[in-house]
Order: sequence, then structure tokens, then C-alpha cells
Amino acid sequence: MAPVKTLRALLHDADLAKAAGAHNPLTAQLVEQAGFDVVWASGLEIAASLGVPDANILSMNECLAVARAMVEKVSVPVLADCDSGFGGIGNVVHMVRSYEAAGVQGVCIEDKTFPKLNSFVAGNQALVPIEDFAGKIAAAVATRVNEDFVVIARIEAFISGYGLDEALRRAEAYELAGADALLIHSKLKTPNEIYSFCAAYDGDLPIVVVPTTYNSVTMEELRAGGASLAIYANQGLRGAITSIRQIFGSILAEGTAAPVENQLAPLGDVFGYQDVAALLSAEDRFESIGQGVAKQILNGAGEERRNADVVER
Repeated sequence: MAPVKTLRALLHDADLAKAAGAHNPLTAQLVEQAGFDVVWASGLEIAASLGVPDANILSMNECLAVARAMVEKVSVPVLADCDSGFGGIGNVVHMVRSYEAAGVQGVCIEDKTFPKLNSFVAGNQALVPIEDFAGKIAAAVATRVNEDFVVIARIEAFISGYGLDEALRRAEAYELAGADALLIHSKLKTPNEIYSFCAAYDGDLPIVVVPTTYNSVTMEELRAGGASLAIYANQGLRGAITSIRQIFGSILAEGTAAPVENQLAPLGDVFGYQDVAALLSAEDRFESIGQGVAKQILNGAGEERRNADVVER
């Protein structure tokens, strides 16, 4: 098996790197098992899995706990969606220290106001001034300990209704501030805005894209258009919702679970993702050690009693 590449290496690879969204360690394992290069610790998915809006309702620590648990279960890099940095510059500094210490290989922060709102929701999508966000990027880069830790600046100019000029202006500023890559976001059903940005951008940073609404574009087309990393940010969650709805609906409609059994993963698969075999092996090993220790103690106690009997006689 080829060694796993770091997130930084993937961003500079000749091939398009592929990431998929996850919201817990189980879905992170499914992302890796499917063959994706990167796990995207999705703010939308994590929020949805806890039943709250993707609007900075969850604290940094709540999101961090999920990302840390993902890191412990996969070998591919975890890239964390950190919204607008969970606050001001001080929050960004604390965020980078915490996520880097957890083993996450990179964070992505966006240039919208705090609290942010999911980019596909109709509502406040206001941008912060360029100087404010550039300060956050500079703080994030200065805080990291490992130079391989990646700071991605997410540009929301198109989402907020601005044109290409504003997107390019922000790209230049964020590159000067030290960003390692740029994520350019769009909610159009075609990749036209993405392609226009990639064609006009004359900087040196890798470009990250999220083909959620312009989903007919192929990976080959994205790479040819200038993208270095494509994030399939929420398809797993949405697919799970559809599947679970169908399964539960069928059970109630049929009055039995038998008709859906062939659509379900075997319990053995579930146990595999839980590392049950490792648990049982550890129990057998250490119970055996414990029994051996106890036997030595008991044998030693018996010998002491026999020696005492000889002395008394």
C-alpha cells in the first residue's frame, strides 16, 4: 500500500485530490474506505447530526471533539470546516492550537461575519472587511507549530452576491496574509463562476472547490479548470437521510423488517467499524495476564504457609 500523503502534499499533487464530508468517526471511516484522499469534518453535517442549524450554534469544543475522534479512526488527513473561525482573532489562535494538537491536518475558515449562516440558506451572508479576515489568516498561520498544518481561506464573495473582481481582490489579500490555499465557493448550478475565478486568478495558491450545486461537473473537468481539491461536502449525510427514511418507512408499511434485510449492512460490518475484534483480543490477552499474576500470588502464598508450618513443627 502506498503511504498516505499529507494534506499539504495532496494540495500540490498533479492529480485532483478528493475529499468527502463526515460528521462522526463512523462516516469518516466510510470516507476513507470509499477511497477519498481527505476527510472533510463538515460543519453542516456535524450540526445536522446534532439537530441544530449550521449557524455557529455549536461551540468550537463541540466541533473539535468530533474532528479529534475522526483523526483517531482514519489514516487519511482530516480537514476541518471551522466556519468563520469561531469568533475574532483570539478565537482563531485558540482554534488553530486546539485543532493542530488534535492531529487535524488543516482548517478552513470563511470570510463571513460571526455567527455565520450556511452558504445555501437564504439569509445573512455578509462578508467581513478584507483587513479583518486577512488578520485572522495571518494569526492562524503564525500560531501553527507544524509547517505542514494547512490554513485554507474560504472566499464567499460569490455567495454574498459580489462579482469576480471582489473575489480576486480577496484572493490576493488572503494570499499575502499567508494562506496555504483558497476555497472559492459558488451556489450556481453550473461551475461558471469557479472557472472564471480560476482563469483570472494569477496567484500561486492551490484552489479548493465544493461542487454541491454544480454537481454535473466531473472531477476531470474540475482539475482541467484549475482546481486542486474537490470537496463532496454533504452527499454522505443527504444519502443517509434518504436511505434511513426508506428503510424505516418500509418496516412500518410491511409490519416486519424482513423485506429490507438485504439492504442493510451486516452486523459484522458494524462490529468491524467499532473494532470489536480488537476489544475481544485485548480482553483475552490481559485476562490471561491477570490470571497468571493471580496464580503466582496464590502459589507464593501457599509456599509461605508451608514454610510457616515447618517452622512451627
